[in-house]
Amino acid sequence: MKKLLTLVTVVLLSVALAACGNSSDEKSKGSDEKVIKVGATGQSFPNAYQEDGKLVGYDVEVMNTIAKNLGYKVEWTTTDFSGLMGQLNSGRIDTVANAVAVTAEREKMYKFTDPYSYIGTQIVTSKDNKNVNQIEDLKGKTVAGVLGSNHVEKLQEYNTKNKMNLNIKTYETREGAMNDVELGRIDGYVNSGSVLSAEINKHDFKAKLVGKPIDEDATAFPFQKDNDELRGKVNTELKKLKEDGTLEKLSQKYFGTNTVESQTK
Repeated sequence: MKKLLTLVTVVLLSVALAACGNSSDEKSKGSDEKVIKVGATGQSFPNAYQEDGKLVGYDVEVMNTIAKNLGYKVEWTTTDFSGLMGQLNSGRIDTVANAVAVTAEREKMYKFTDPYSYIGTQIVTSKDNKNVNQIEDLKGKTVAGVLGSNHVEKLQEYNTKNKMNLNIKTYETREGAMNDVELGRIDGYVNSGSVLSAEINKHDFKAKLVGKPIDEDATAFPFQKDNDELRGKVNTELKKLKEDGTLEKLSQKYFGTNTVESQTK
């Protein structure tokens, strides 16, 4: 009986050791490649868009540079903006690189890195629209924005505060809104002023800016609150890129202007 018990013990111990060994081997096989999962729309020029089948843009290049410096591989996910925030909420991605504005409401849900850009909320209208030249000219008219965008929220606040009586329409993508502005189907479209300027200058977007920006926000990378270690690593590298001038160079490359510093402070 004792011999039998001893034999059983040896077998069980061998199995346990083998299991531990296999687990360790599997871990070591994947431990050399660190991955950060990042979301972008792939339709947000010049922040995150497709060019020749490749995801490029200001936010994309900033994140890729940070990841490279940290020794991480970026695993990109592309979908609409509201879908990206949903995936961040569920933990399917680590962060979003798509001009995510830092707001009080979002700060209740996420922890943000330091800002890497500042964006003014700006309205444009068709270049051929002679009736709209300043904000007041849009009273009672239709102004559109992208569903889930912070610029739509800013427009709603501005509408209520200034009693503009706007008909605010939302689109799944910016392309639909921009197309309808050019065709005169809607009276205005709201987005980042720097993005709109880039569209007008580089993509011949047939639109004109209406008045001054109605607001300004900082943009940063949002992380779930329990992902503080990764956020801290990204933030450290982000500070370095700002200090050595890399962020400003990338801003000039994609926007044609310096968006790294606030324009209202």
